[in-house]
Amino acid sequence: MWCRLLLSLSVLFSFVHHGTAGVTSDYTRSVWPSVDIPLENEAFAVPKGSNAPQQVHITQGDYDGKAVIVSWVTPDEPGSSQVHYGLSDGNYEFKADGTVKNYTFYNYKSGYIHECLVDGLEYNTKYFYKIGDGDSARKFWFQTPPKIDPDSSYKFGIIGDLGQTFNSLSTIEHYKQSGGETVLFVGDLSYADRYQYHDVGVRWDTWGRFVEQVAAYQPWIWSAGNHEIEYFPYMGEVIPFRSYLQRYPTPYLASKSSSPLWYAIRRASAHIIVLSSYSPFVKYTPQWRWLAEEFKRVDRKKTPWLIVLMHAPIYNSNAAHFMEGESMRVAFESWFVKYKVDVVFAGHVHAYERSYRISNIHYNVSSGDPYPIPDKSAPVYITVGDGGNQEGLAGTFRDPQPDYSAFREASYGHSTLEIKNRTHALYHWNRNDDGKRVATDSFVLYNQYWGTSRRRRNLRKNHLSSVVLNKKGREQL
Repeated sequence: MWCRLLLSLSVLFSFVHHGTAGVTSDYTRSVWPSVDIPLENEAFAVPKGSNAPQQVHITQGDYDGKAVIVSWVTPDEPGSSQVHYGLSDGNYEFKADGTVKNYTFYNYKSGYIHECLVDGLEYNTKYFYKIGDGDSARKFWFQTPPKIDPDSSYKFGIIGDLGQTFNSLSTIEHYKQSGGETVLFVGDLSYADRYQYHDVGVRWDTWGRFVEQVAAYQPWIWSAGNHEIEYFPYMGEVIPFRSYLQRYPTPYLASKSSSPLWYAIRRASAHIIVLSSYSPFVKYTPQWRWLAEEFKRVDRKKTPWLIVLMHAPIYNSNAAHFMEGESMRVAFESWFVKYKVDVVFAGHVHAYERSYRISNIHYNVSSGDPYPIPDKSAPVYITVGDGGNQEGLAGTFRDPQPDYSAFREASYGHSTLEIKNRTHALYHWNRNDDGKRVATDSFVLYNQYWGTSRRRRNLRKNHLSSVVLNKKGREQL
């Protein structure tokens, strides 16, 4: 069954890739209004019990997937910062101690934000955990990934620009049906910055309760978008990313990063690099220096899949945010090609788009190819900024569709990347079609390291076979 499916998708992808033009979908999304869910809606329900933990979420806590960072908020008083955990529900034989803090934003004062590193975990194991005190304690679980291995199979979900509208809820509900094991989140979380004064903090709280239904049970690998900057001089708030950094920790120290905004992890057979589109990244900046070293740490023999996350897309043919990723392209695209990145996921544009493997690394202001060209060493670029926020869809694509664009559609949805082994992965973009999860764009992603090596070996074998046959033919003559 798997072989037939792989063959079918391979043929389909081959046909699309070698066609003369990409596809611009003419589908018109019938949507709920792009307005935030009302505060009293059950999607934002406060858990029962005095000072009960809320806004629970986890992320990877180390470089290799044997730790998680558990975060939560208690609204009224600090309470316990311990995580009790074990291998069966109700049997919490281990515990880890965390920290607690809070912050103010204008005249909003946050609840007590807890952060606890749970490490020394076993691979491929289901853990049950409990947080909170007494009758108000709450219970959750998570599954650790398989060990770092080139043939470890794993399924990632990709979500971006989510917000907290009814369209956002549709995306979450559909993702829960996907079988994804970890979310790669490409920035723009709560859209709380569209509010003012005290309500900014309130909408961070509602979003935390909103995503808890998934984020408490599997890691979300965070990257920051422009809506996390929250630069508000009129409120006296001028420290960028303040709310985001207080609430959503990342394991940046494990990858020797100097900032939580850019970092890397390894998970199963994937090496995942998170970049910050809104932090300095030009030559000799801390992010540039860190990325130069991180690429050297990538071992494709152990983690063959190399994935990059960022917020502003490098290649985008939508009228919205057109060319905003150009400066990062100039800074990093040559590295993406040199190190054979498999796929780059971005958000920012509230639509879906996938590119062919192309690059524009030869261009400069005085010479070189002025347009992107096919490049087998380049990544596929995928924009998934379609989670469902209140700004609505970006429905205007540039016409004609550029040669580098393979498929594009202005609809809400999410993606999945299902790694099968060291050579192949299945990719799906799932449109939220009025209550149905519809797989709309699918293809087989060939690994840039092992897939290329395998094809080269096959070419060599075919060449040697031809030589042998030719030699035998000459002998027969």
